[in-house]
Amino acid sequence: MKLVKKGDNEMDKIIRNKMISSPIITRHPNNPILSSRHIPYDSDLVFNAGVAKFQGKYVMVFRNDYNHLSEEKFEGTNIGLAFSDDGINWDVQDKPCFDLKDKEIKRAYDPRLTVIDGRCYMCFAVDTLHGIRGGIAVTDDFINFEILSMTVPDNRNMVLFPEKINNKYVRLERPFPVYSRGGKDQFDMWMSQSPDMKYWGDASLVLGVEDVPYSNNKIGPAAPPIKTKKGWLTTFHAVDIDYNRGKNGWEKKWQKRYSAGIMLLDLKNPQKILGISKEPLIAPEVEYEVDNGFRTHVIFPGGMILENDGEVKIYYGAADTVECLATAHIDDLLKLCLK
Repeated sequence: MKLVKKGDNEMDKIIRNKMISSPIITRHPNNPILSSRHIPYDSDLVFNAGVAKFQGKYVMVFRNDYNHLSEEKFEGTNIGLAFSDDGINWDVQDKPCFDLKDKEIKRAYDPRLTVIDGRCYMCFAVDTLHGIRGGIAVTDDFINFEILSMTVPDNRNMVLFPEKINNKYVRLERPFPVYSRGGKDQFDMWMSQSPDMKYWGDASLVLGVEDVPYSNNKIGPAAPPIKTKKGWLTTFHAVDIDYNRGKNGWEKKWQKRYSAGIMLLDLKNPQKILGISKEPLIAPEVEYEVDNGFRTHVIFPGGMILENDGEVKIYYGAADTVECLATAHIDDLLKLCLK
């Protein structure tokens, strides 16, 4: 697929105009489906969850920031756990399931779940004293986690494909070196492969930020891909920045806006883009996305589940504060990518 790059004037027009979500998306009427008020331990922000179907249940691992100190500072972050029979109503467990911290590691956060061959793999980000790293762990019970690999700084937003492709494990990721693109905050989506889930290489570019019409800042993976007959359907996050934006949230100034995009990748060669929506799939619009929260105007998908009836559940963090659910039909999502 040939991607048409946007010009500066086009991007300026996009920033000035209000983004809207695709009409094929339906926000759940119970949104937010999970917030700090549901958590039986210290909690201020609950968002950026990974969701999967595992051992007959929906399972959610969510980022939990607690004890807000000032502006963007919190006492700590951990990863909580919840189960559900319907993917809507959640039973939050009485303690976090993952809290990685030592002399070098400050916190782990932003989990993503993928079930491969009956085991549940969790990708996560790690803040360390020497940069941000991406990790992969595997668990069978969400009590015991085996950490399989950790990247060098700086890499994050990693998501795994749910099966091997050409006999290799495959992940999407967003490296963000500070000297990239001449020192600009311009980060792209990449793909790496592994024979054993521990050693990763064969890195290749999948999508550049300049190829997304509604982003001028950075892009990266969102929810792990799902397999369809026409290709791997995957969401991504897209960020535009407007330096005229003032205070948007708890911080003194928040100038970025996050939206969700969607694209279709080739089943045998997922570096190949078969189709991509030229407009956002989900844009921040409603009260719990734009009016209140830590960082408003933020949409960040972390889980996507294809149901037997063709419904796709898309779980997303809103305003870096709450966890929400949107739905669409698989046929409509594919048409959006391929039209």
